[in-house]
Amino acid sequence: MCGIAGIIGEGIKRSEIEKMLVSISHRGPDARGIYCDRGYAVLGHNRLSIIDLSHAGDQPFSDPTGRYHLSFNGEIYNYKELKLEIGSRYIFKTNSDTEVLLAAYIIYGKNCLEKLNGMFAFAIWDSREKKIFAARDRFGVKPFYYSECHSKLIFASEIKAIRNIRSSGPNEKVWSNYFCFGSYGSPSETFYKDIDQLPAGYCMEYKDFSLSIKKWYDCPSRIKDISNNYSIEEIKENYLELLLDSIRLRFRADVEVGFNISGGVDSSLLLALVNNFKSNQKVKAFTFYTGDKQYDELPWVEKMIGLTGNPLEKIKLSSAEVPQLSKLLSDIQEEPFGGIPTIAYSKIFERANQSGLKVLMDGQGMDEQWAGYDYYNSLVDQVIQGTGKSGSFRPDVLNSGFQDLAKKPEYPTPFESSLQNLQYRDLFYTKLPRALRFNDRISMAFSTELREPFLDYRLVELAFSLQDSLKINKGVQKYLLRKIIKDFVPDNISEAPKRALQTPQREWLGGELKVFVDENLARLENSCFQSWFDHDLIQKEWSNYKNGKNSNSFFLWQWINASLISTLVD
Repeated sequence: MCGIAGIIGEGIKRSEIEKMLVSISHRGPDARGIYCDRGYAVLGHNRLSIIDLSHAGDQPFSDPTGRYHLSFNGEIYNYKELKLEIGSRYIFKTNSDTEVLLAAYIIYGKNCLEKLNGMFAFAIWDSREKKIFAARDRFGVKPFYYSECHSKLIFASEIKAIRNIRSSGPNEKVWSNYFCFGSYGSPSETFYKDIDQLPAGYCMEYKDFSLSIKKWYDCPSRIKDISNNYSIEEIKENYLELLLDSIRLRFRADVEVGFNISGGVDSSLLLALVNNFKSNQKVKAFTFYTGDKQYDELPWVEKMIGLTGNPLEKIKLSSAEVPQLSKLLSDIQEEPFGGIPTIAYSKIFERANQSGLKVLMDGQGMDEQWAGYDYYNSLVDQVIQGTGKSGSFRPDVLNSGFQDLAKKPEYPTPFESSLQNLQYRDLFYTKLPRALRFNDRISMAFSTELREPFLDYRLVELAFSLQDSLKINKGVQKYLLRKIIKDFVPDNISEAPKRALQTPQREWLGGELKVFVDENLARLENSCFQSWFDHDLIQKEWSNYKNGKNSNSFFLWQWINASLISTLVD
């Protein structure tokens, strides 16, 4: 897990790549490297050592001929199997997955992507052809940002690295859509002008100042090719076998591995499977809580841990910490993030770092593949979990010219099933992309790698392809998954309904954090974003909130987010 950066084109300065790497040094504190092809390209890399801890695995990594040079962020979990498949066609010098990735590209070309089971964003410079090839994993677990300017292509793992060498103002269309519809942009957009991201499952080539981008992972086609001529028992057996294999692959590391747990079905299953795989040792678990019994999942967590005996680190978030951590996370994210739950989650990675752990696992991805969110039951066009009928947005506070920039996002509907179309939207356009972005930034801010075993593409494709009644049956969501996990977790966990990841955000913003809200609304009124809003209407909404109209706090958090991020743009 690392930070990558590069500049391709004319007028390249080594000092620029050095500035980029310094700005994302948190992503890889163990080693730093730079490769220069004078007059054509420069690649940079910050390394977080997870597999093959020797300096032989440092990057940018070059093949023995000196033609190809790789800067890679992520993990190729099936690197051992792929190395065996490559065999004697490449002479390996290290035990790293990095070298396996480069060898796979040399031997298979772009088709190597289909062979990779992992999370990755990488760039390979061909010094003979003078071209760059870059790719991002199927679901976009690892980020890849880029910008074209002045006959150059600039790319990096985080936006700040690009903004460190070229200025960029706000992308007002994306911001307007965020305030009006809760959209975080399309798969290729960011909240910054002229800075884009390579979408999940896409690759790119850049040569002679020409950029071409292509989709390499076509999820709908793969789903439609999966046969459903299996009995329920066969499906359960196949899915469980893949689950166990996914856990096995994601324990491949030359450092200690821990995991995050909440009280829900997904992380409880993760706990059970981790202990099933590591039966001879008790892997450390981490969870957060706030001290509010209405929201905390600590009782469920402690009940599960009481059955397994895993060491448990309980990390408390207090309301007093929110102002400082909100500013820290805004600097880390650079774009809007999910609120106080994201702040609480970030403290887990801080504690893991303090404990000397470099790798954590979590249960991300089950809800999208098994239709676990509340709105799947009613098939409503909703993108925010757990808000019920309450309005999440306040577009009326936007000035008309700015509001006119917003256009309600429309998403592809490649399936006959309305449920599958909602799942597809959440996998590639809404829920999962933003959750992965939040989680990548907060984990890497504390130099910690996050692995998501439930996002193994084999699991996602199998579950996604199943008929609707196996996902939602008589109102019970994750229906077949609950049957699969009954042998692993207690009935009161396997049968529990989905709960949104919660903190007392609504209560804190209207109570202990009122001064914090006041300060941010005042900053927003004097920020570079001030012309977007009618600030009198914002104050009216804020007064209504304090007077009890506070069934939803998302719109309030949007304004706080904008206030905090405005300091990065000013």
